[in-house]
Formats: sequence, C-alpha cells, structure tokens
Amino acid sequence: MTPKRRLLILVTAVLLLAGLGIGFVLHAASRADEKNKPQAGGPSVSAGKVALTQSGKLAFLNGARGPHLTDLATVPATDPAAGRTASGVKCQRFYAAAGTGVCLQSTPGALAQNNRALILDADLKTERSFPLAGTPSRARVSPSGHLAAWTVFVGGESYGAAFFSTRTAILDTRSWQLTSNLEEFTILLDGRKYHAVDVNFWGVTFAADDDTFYATLGTGGRTYLVKGSVSRRTVTTVTQNVECPSLSPDGTRIAYKKRALRGAALWREYVLDLKTLRETPLAEHHSVDDQATWLDDKTVAYALPTEGVVGSTDLWSVPADGTGKPRLLIPGASSPAPL
Repeated sequence: MTPKRRLLILVTAVLLLAGLGIGFVLHAASRADEKNKPQAGGPSVSAGKVALTQSGKLAFLNGARGPHLTDLATVPATDPAAGRTASGVKCQRFYAAAGTGVCLQSTPGALAQNNRALILDADLKTERSFPLAGTPSRARVSPSGHLAAWTVFVGGESYGAAFFSTRTAILDTRSWQLTSNLEEFTILLDGRKYHAVDVNFWGVTFAADDDTFYATLGTGGRTYLVKGSVSRRTVTTVTQNVECPSLSPDGTRIAYKKRALRGAALWREYVLDLKTLRETPLAEHHSVDDQATWLDDKTVAYALPTEGVVGSTDLWSVPADGTGKPRLLIPGASSPAPL
C-alpha cells in the first residue's frame, strides 16, 4: 500500500469518527432540549423562594419535564396538587429535617461522573460539599438536623442486581466529622462479632436522640435490619429480610421494603412494630424499590415508576396500618420530605 493511500484511509477514518462524535453530541443535546420543554397538560412549576423552614410544606424533587426538571421543589402539604415552587437547586436524591438538607448530585462529565453530597442550610446555601464514591441512592437527615447519611452504589446499578456494592456514610453536621464507610463499625450478628468481605450497608434512618440509627445490612445472600450507635460505632442485627428502613416520627415503627421472593427484585412495603417485631403488610401491591418517608405517624409515601414513561417516578401514599388503598400524591416526583 502506498503512503498516499495510507494517508487517504487515515483521513477518511478521522472524518468518520468526527462525524460520529458530532452525531452523539447533537443527539444528546436534542434529548436534553426535549426534557427542558414543558409537557402539555403537566403540572404548573415556577421558580420561587424555597426554604427548609417553611412549615406546612412538602419538599420533593420535581420530575415534571421542563426547565425545572430535578429541581428541589415544594407544595403545600395539605394540597399536593397545587402549583410547584422550584428552587433551582438540582439533586438526584434529597432529604431534609430541622432546616438541614442533604442533596446528592450526579453530574455526567466527559470522562467520569462528578458526584457529591451537599449539606444545605435552611436557605439552601451549601455549607459543605463531600465527594461521593459512586452513584447516589439514599439520603436521610436526623430529626434534629444534626446527623446526615447517604448511600451510593459503587458497583452494580440496583438492589435487584445479581452483584452490587454500596458505601454508606454518616456525617455529624455540628463537628463535620464524617464516617465515610459504615463498614468500619463493629457488627454484632445474632449476638456475635461478624466480619465478611461481602458486607454492604444501605438505607440509614435516624432516631431522635442523635445517636441511634437503623439501616440494612446485606451479607451472605441475606438482608438484616440493624440498630446502630454512632457514638459506640456498633450495629446489631434485629431481624431479617428488611431493606431501606424508615423510622416513624414516634420512633416505634419501621416502614420498609421486603423481598417477595429471595433473590428477586420484587418488594412489598411493610411496617414493623419495633417492640413486638410484628409485621403489617401495607395496601400497596406494586413492587416498591424505594426508602419510604413518613408524612406523619399514620401515612407513608414512596416512589413508583410512572406508567409508560422511562426514568420517571410518581409519589404515592398509603396508610401505615395496612388499611385503605394507595393514592397518587404527586405525579412526576421523588424524594419527599415533610417540612
């Protein structure tokens, strides 16, 4: 092959690659533009003042297509169908309590994702930022606002995957002391110290004493509800087949998802009485892959995929005593937090 022919082949290849690159960029831009267009008949969303001390509001991440997609937004708790006030702060996961918010962000970059956890004050100003080791999954703040926790995937894409790995962190917002990996804590399984290479934690929920927390421990193909102590750096197993726990406001019950079949990515939502360990199945019969939120002592909320819309979720609520039936709370939304 002559040098001239080699040069011609090389130039042709470069031009083809450049064309493919431009095509990908234009396609991505087109998809982004489509998401930024308000959907006909969709909810009213407008920019405005959002503060984490606005009593009587329900905060959530707006999933309605348009310029405020993924914005932290609020609606009146008593009228969730009202127009949404969008803050301009964008998150993939969010939670707040007592004027402290945790916003998990995931920003795709050219070579890698720039994932971080933002600790927000009542006016949504960033107090501290922490890098995340993976894709945001769960976020919680203690009732006092003094502790925050988050879980990320560092391997696998979901809790239903054949293999997944998580990393869960707990932060004291008073001292800014960070426990970057809950796996550093001592594990007591059935009363004995336990260690294994496949240990994973996820889904922290806090009690009101700024020390006690509950979470999921996954190991040996099983999941456990664990009760932990931040000060003692220990976790103790309570019962099995509990994932993504959420402690009730009165501190007596845990809402959680329970696998319908071992190894299957199908979950039913239950409430566990912590004193008797009695389980109550809730009236939601769809598979709930979410960490539920208590709206009050009688009602829990959770996200379900929007029917016919890939990547979108709606917020639903259901009575916590197993009665009644699910009702659509906020379409196109996720990560609820009563303020």
